[in-house]
Amino acid sequence: MSERKIALVTGAGSGIGRAVALALMKDGWDLALAGRRVDALEATAQAGKQFGGRCLVQSTDVSDPDSVDHLFERIGNEFGRLDLLFNNAGIFTKPASIEDIPYEHWQAALNVNITGYFLCTQRAFRLMKSQQPRGGRIINNGSISAHAPRPQATCYTTTKHAVTGLTKATSLDGRAYDIACGQIDIGNAASDMTDVMRRGVMQADGSIRPEPLMDVEDVGRAVVYMASLPLESNVQFMTVMATNMPFIGRG
Repeated sequence: MSERKIALVTGAGSGIGRAVALALMKDGWDLALAGRRVDALEATAQAGKQFGGRCLVQSTDVSDPDSVDHLFERIGNEFGRLDLLFNNAGIFTKPASIEDIPYEHWQAALNVNITGYFLCTQRAFRLMKSQQPRGGRIINNGSISAHAPRPQATCYTTTKHAVTGLTKATSLDGRAYDIACGQIDIGNAASDMTDVMRRGVMQADGSIRPEPLMDVEDVGRAVVYMASLPLESNVQFMTVMATNMPFIGRG
């Protein structure tokens, strides 16, 4: 069994997930990479080979309990433990005013953005509680939307507020078992999902304006810091954002 610490990153095939996975590998962690597309996960694993260590790749639908069970069975069998879960897999739905949102879009957002977090947290909690040495850390990828919504983003905003509730509840329940839980709220990290912000996105006043972005690798460094703390200490909430994005005050 490896003496290196073991981390699971969901949604590890691109964007924030890939950046965090690579940052953890660079910091000496062994990784389990989960996501829908095996080819994307394999690309992340290939990029991390330069840092050494072991890497498990598992196609996973985080909204499916059986798929999540299979993921954690592999982690248990191949690594023997889990020291860190980074809940990251998530989706945006098509922008729409609340009266025009199809039920299917609402349900899809709930299934991935909150049920997926719950299922992975539950399985990680059980493993961390039973392993020796006991305990571990769970970090949830929240969002600036966990504080303030964008226009026409009801589904995403609602799920990210729910993530904050899950973070607090997990943090409280984990105290008895040396399981720490925190949340990182990210604003405008450059990725394929946020590239539209360079061209212009709707503002609260209805105007369309481009927004500043930050390097997604900065998110990786922030998560590595959160993960580096002893379990006696915890970053409960961290916000990392593009300095000039329209969030603070009136923008």
